[in-house]
Amino acid sequence: MLSKLLPVNEHPVERVLRVAVGLAAVSLVFVGPQTAWGWLGLVPVFTGIFGSCPLYTLLGFSTCPMRSTPR
Repeated sequence: MLSKLLPVNEHPVERVLRVAVGLAAVSLVFVGPQTAWGWLGLVPVFTGIFGSCPLYTLLGFSTCPMRSTPR
């Protein structure tokens, strides 16, 4: 059931980039301009960790490589 709600639809490289960019944005809360807007960085962090982007799911889009054997 959870796989229908949060299907893995992100490429592994994209997941790493999302987490890195998200952590950089969250760091803005503590260093630099110290703005609360940095908390928006939690969105790419969580989508990168779970490997599922809700917007991709809504649009039927995926950057995840196709599996060669069905499961």
